[in-house]
Amino acid sequence: MKGVVLAGGLGTRLRPLTETTNKHLLPVYDRPMIHYPLDCLRNAGIDEVVVVTNDGFVDEFRRWLGDGTALGLRRLGVAGQTGEGGIADALLQAEPFIRDERICVILGDNIIEGNIIGAAHAFRRQRVGARVLLKAVRDPHRFGIADLRDGRLVDLIEKPSDPPSNLAVTGIYFYDAEVFDLCRRIEPSARGELEITDVNKAYLQKGTLEYDMLEGWWTDAGTFESLTQAWRLVSETGANHANPPTRGPRLFDVRSASSLVG
Repeated sequence: MKGVVLAGGLGTRLRPLTETTNKHLLPVYDRPMIHYPLDCLRNAGIDEVVVVTNDGFVDEFRRWLGDGTALGLRRLGVAGQTGEGGIADALLQAEPFIRDERICVILGDNIIEGNIIGAAHAFRRQRVGARVLLKAVRDPHRFGIADLRDGRLVDLIEKPSDPPSNLAVTGIYFYDAEVFDLCRRIEPSARGELEITDVNKAYLQKGTLEYDMLEGWWTDAGTFESLTQAWRLVSETGANHANPPTRGPRLFDVRSASSLVG
């Protein structure tokens, strides 16, 4: 299984901090934000990762991340997304790197206290389909919400005015190789983007979407309030990331999935 970290977007809610750099390169306590999802993947045994960011920040991410050695990654790639096509469109930019393998996708501003090792093991045993991680939240109208009935996932509702539950779909997803075809099949939303919720609902309609509950705290660090909260949580309780092992990875240029740089 390979990993994808989606680190694009304009970061408008964090201006003026994001007028000169990408949101995911901002510090959270003692490290850049992007380090946390990368560590999360590595701790789950995923050491081949591609980061998708805006076209204009590809070189900056390469300077910050280098070849990934310090993070214990075996292969690290950086891909660019043109424009604001949505999360599913950003995921499509990783396809040359992934080929026909299964993936774990994490939004680059997601920081968790614990780990996703259990969910990763469950997905490896899952024959087909996708898997999402759910977390109880106090303000469910701000998130994509899961509707569970008798423990079974029956619907996903994006930012509902009358939420059927308080279980938010976190920005951590597991997909089989069909995900890229589904990303191409969905229609743009009213805001002109390919929505990841529509991809998840396509799996749900096929009866192949499973879920796990995320343990520990979770924050998306996408606003000043949540970024401040992330600093506090990491500084007070820590994010559960062990020191990475020493390895000798190579930097992948996903514009040509067969070419290695460095």
